[in-house]
Amino acid sequence: MSHAGLGSTDLRSGTGLGFTGSRDDDAEDEEDALFPSAFGKLIKENAERKEREREKEKARLANASKSKVGSVKMGAEVAEFERYTKGIGSKLLEKMGYKGGGLGKNAQGIAAPIEVKLRPKNMGMGFNDYKEVSSVSSVLLSSLDAPEEGEAKGKEPKPKEKLWSKKSKGRKKDLKTADDLLIMKSEQAVETVQTILDMRGPQPRVVTNLEHLNAEQSDIDDDVPMPELQHNLRLIVDLVEADIQTIHKKMKQEKETTVLLEKERVRLQKEVDRQKNQIGTLELLTTTLVDIQQKIASGVMQLDSVAAAFSSLQDDYAEEYKLHNLSAVALSFGLPLMVKVFSGWEPLLQPHHGTDILVVWKQLLQGDDPIDYSVFPDANSYSDSPYVQLIMEAVFPSLRFAAVNTWEPRDPEPMLRFLETWENLLPKSVLHSILEHLVMPKLSLAVDQWDPRQETVPIHAWLHPWLPLLGQRMEPLYHPIRFKLESALRAWHASDTSAYALLSPWQTVFDSSSWEMLLVKSIVPKLMAALQELVINPRAQQLEPFRWVMAWGNAVPIHHMVTLLETGFFVKWRQVLYNWLCSTPDFEEVTRWYLGWKSLFTPELLANERIRWYLQNALEMMDQAVEGMPVVQPGAKENISYLRITERRQFENQQQATAAAGAYSQEHAPLSASVGRDNGNTEMSLKEVVEMFAEQNDVQFLPKVGRLHEGFQVYGFGSVSICMDNAQQRLYAQSGDRWVPVSLEQLLDMNRIPSKRWK
Repeated sequence: MSHAGLGSTDLRSGTGLGFTGSRDDDAEDEEDALFPSAFGKLIKENAERKEREREKEKARLANASKSKVGSVKMGAEVAEFERYTKGIGSKLLEKMGYKGGGLGKNAQGIAAPIEVKLRPKNMGMGFNDYKEVSSVSSVLLSSLDAPEEGEAKGKEPKPKEKLWSKKSKGRKKDLKTADDLLIMKSEQAVETVQTILDMRGPQPRVVTNLEHLNAEQSDIDDDVPMPELQHNLRLIVDLVEADIQTIHKKMKQEKETTVLLEKERVRLQKEVDRQKNQIGTLELLTTTLVDIQQKIASGVMQLDSVAAAFSSLQDDYAEEYKLHNLSAVALSFGLPLMVKVFSGWEPLLQPHHGTDILVVWKQLLQGDDPIDYSVFPDANSYSDSPYVQLIMEAVFPSLRFAAVNTWEPRDPEPMLRFLETWENLLPKSVLHSILEHLVMPKLSLAVDQWDPRQETVPIHAWLHPWLPLLGQRMEPLYHPIRFKLESALRAWHASDTSAYALLSPWQTVFDSSSWEMLLVKSIVPKLMAALQELVINPRAQQLEPFRWVMAWGNAVPIHHMVTLLETGFFVKWRQVLYNWLCSTPDFEEVTRWYLGWKSLFTPELLANERIRWYLQNALEMMDQAVEGMPVVQPGAKENISYLRITERRQFENQQQATAAAGAYSQEHAPLSASVGRDNGNTEMSLKEVVEMFAEQNDVQFLPKVGRLHEGFQVYGFGSVSICMDNAQQRLYAQSGDRWVPVSLEQLLDMNRIPSKRWK
């Protein structure tokens, strides 16, 4: 090993100690001092060798670019010979406007042949301003032109920085602590990414930070010394940074977990304290209940004391009282005492007995939650509710005994008074059981025993008070009531006003169809008989029969009342008015007579169109008499029409009459009055057609007084009962219990053969 000295031959110059050595020599000495070992010299030699190879590669690329440009220029000169030839190519180019020179808009030609340029798959030519990868020739040309431009501008290349040299030790180094790194990353909002593999190089490498993904290539391009070493150092730094961030993240998670665990600890501690309080409360409640049980067994506590004790527990421990169902415990303690209180009790005579006690016990057993536990109420559905069980076992037995043995249904007041007093104390299921099993059987038995011809108290007086409580449950009682009313009204006369007092309360109880059927069967025929008995005499008029009929104006349906008046009143009334007007009467007296009769009609009848027509017809007759014109007799027009038809029929052949009558009987065709046309001017009504047909066949045709069917007058066609619907032009005959539409021929057959009426 040699040592440096004054005459050392190892010195690169003869300057002795080297104080006047060159700058390069100092740098080399520094390099030797930096790499004193054989390994360091080997690294230095490899670096120098790579530097020399890099310089050779740059020179080779520059020579290749110059030769390429020269070949392009040579190609342009070679093309000059086309000027002196007569080849077809030059002629064609001249015709297309070619004047010689290079190709292109500016005759610049091409420096390199046309090359293939790579584009992504399925990408169009003008998509998103995509720039193709530069060709090799353009890269070479640009590399050749770059030094010339640099030399023209007088720029010098940037010298290499030797950051590893001793002279760079005085420079300020950028050192970062872990806290600085975390602050910087939080400001940049850069998070640690997952570890990925970079497969772009000859060997795969692990990448933990994408920030310096291309740093190695950029170092090579910028001629950074020892890029491999710097790359390795950068990887180490990145790994350390990633570890720091990972550790910081774990620390943050641990802190958050610590906070959550602390909250959970506090919550569990509160739960433990609450459980301790509940255990203490339950122990206290158990002790109190055992004490109450012992006092009841010894006879020290009575019913009011037990209620007070449980009321105190309910106020002090409301939540535990509901949670642990202490109401059931209170029931077990209080039920035997409550049974003693109601023992021997008569509820119908003493309805207020024990109500004040039950008010307190209802609050204890039911509280503020009045739930009806019985979805299908019956005698066995009260076991789930303590209060319902108390009522059924302490109160219900006494009430059942009184209802079965002492209560009379024709005197509903005791039972109604009891139910009204206990309205707020009886649960719905218990009330339903009382009505269903105690009240309804007694009412059904009373209705079966009721006889309207012997009873002095009307049935509605003791049955209707139950309507608010029973409602639709009373529907099975209505059918026997209607049947008994119809039987009692068979011997009734319209002068007996007690029938109206008996029936009118049922008008709003029965349904409309049942009510109408009852009146049509039992009342309307008797009212028709009263109108038939009415004698209209202006000198000594008796209005009682008419008032009997008008008394039923609000009960009988309006269409039945109109038919009654048309058939039984207006025919006689108009005839009397006609006779009076024909005898030079006092018109003021006639007017008073007319207004008197009009005042007897109800407003509903006066609003009816058919009643107004009869009254208007009477006024027209009075006007004719006042003006001195002949008064047309009521019904004269119809009678004259009938006489004309009868006379004409006497001259016609019987076969034609039979054929005409048969035409009306085909397929139940409407029996219009066109049979009786007199030169096309006079028409017959349906009644006239049937009456004429009866005369032709020698059959008696008379109205049946007092008989109506659906508001239509019933007539007798021989032995057959018929009615006529003038609006529909239909003829109906009674066949058994039914009314069927018939033709004239069928009607004649039914009269001749009685058995056909029952088919």
